[in-house]
Amino acid sequence: MKIPNPYDANCPTRMILDRIGDKWAVLVLGLVEHEPRRFNELRRSIDGLSQKMLSQTLKSLERDGLVQRRAFATVPVTVEYSITPLGLTLAATVNALRLWAEKHIGDVLAAQKRYDAKAA
Repeated sequence: MKIPNPYDANCPTRMILDRIGDKWAVLVLGLVEHEPRRFNELRRSIDGLSQKMLSQTLKSLERDGLVQRRAFATVPVTVEYSITPLGLTLAATVNALRLWAEKHIGDVLAAQKRYDAKAA
């Protein structure tokens, strides 16, 4: 296999970087990192995430081997999602990004305000 080069538009690592850069994927991984979660529990926990987008995000994460889907034979069917060992390796990294955002949001908002004031 050729050495990955994410600066090359045709490199498959771009797909993973897109996943990491997806806010919904980051938030879902953060929620399933410590315990399995049901679909509706995930939907209720992430404000602004539509059912359709959650479904797409979970399918992408499952396809990439980052989460696993488990269906239980109940009426209606109960489905829960849990993180895989591969997903755990990514969760640590993306959680650092989320924590950075939480810690520095005030600085970023202040910088935006200064920038906008200069531009006006």
